[in-house]
Amino acid sequence: MIRRREFITLLGGAAAAWPLATRAQQAALPVVGLIGAGVPELAGYAVTAFRQGLNEHGYVEGQNVTVEYRWARNQHDLMRDLVADLLRRGVTVIATPGNPTGTIAAKAATATVPIVFAVAADPVKLGLVASIARPGGNLTGINFLNAEITMKRLGLLRELVPGTARVTVLANPANALNAETQVRDAQVAAQSMGMHVGVINASTSSEINEAFASFGRERPDALFVTGDSFFNSRRVQLVNLASRHALPAAYADRILTEAGGLMSYGTDIRDHWRHVGIYVGRILKGAKPADLPVVQSTKIELIINVETARMLGLTVPPSLLAVADEVIE
Repeated sequence: MIRRREFITLLGGAAAAWPLATRAQQAALPVVGLIGAGVPELAGYAVTAFRQGLNEHGYVEGQNVTVEYRWARNQHDLMRDLVADLLRRGVTVIATPGNPTGTIAAKAATATVPIVFAVAADPVKLGLVASIARPGGNLTGINFLNAEITMKRLGLLRELVPGTARVTVLANPANALNAETQVRDAQVAAQSMGMHVGVINASTSSEINEAFASFGRERPDALFVTGDSFFNSRRVQLVNLASRHALPAAYADRILTEAGGLMSYGTDIRDHWRHVGIYVGRILKGAKPADLPVVQSTKIELIINVETARMLGLTVPPSLLAVADEVIE
């Protein structure tokens, strides 16, 4: 029989050992480093999808895997520093969903730590992988067919706004690689449809205001906003200015349509973040990036805001309503 004093001594010794055991267990967990281009306040739904992907391979954050998040907050020149910080942390895998600048920075920094990306541009042309089927190095991930999506988005915009002949593309030059790819794809798509396309750059809130002031003078038929985390963070400003100038606008991300934008057509961000999580889970289980083919994301969504269309004096064709994934009344 243990006396009370002996029991308290034993309990105290066990309690002192618990933090050490907990720290040792945490230290033994694999660490995933995730670099986001935008701000965490807007990425909750995407991070949830990433965790779901991890869960599909038996990994639960905080239980058997640690995730270290780094957010560039739309400052793309920070990517190299964020990658270096994660490598010092000794991460097992780096994830860069929707972040081509971060992906390229990670590739330049390590040839051994696995990297899982999600990019719009062709990953072979970007030099990320040797081929789609057999990546061959320490990178693999998801490609979401930006050229095809851009062509379709522009066609849907013209269907929604009949007679569209002059379109202005709004791009963020601070996210240079992303902007160059999307502007080029928009120009090619517009030319194939016989439309004239102009380009205006904006990487600050004041530059967005200046861009819309120029739209008031030049009066394009419609606005084509490239997919960019900075534009997502300025969605209220963009939507309000488009409404004030009575300018129909097409966006890449549904959160702009949910904020009052006219329409969006693009990859379901939750889907490619989930796929990144799935590939990270497979790598944690021992798969090699070189043997995991790049996945082509096919989950695209069309969101139409009928209330905004009415305010702009537009009638949404029944054909568009029939194919829309969501209609906001």
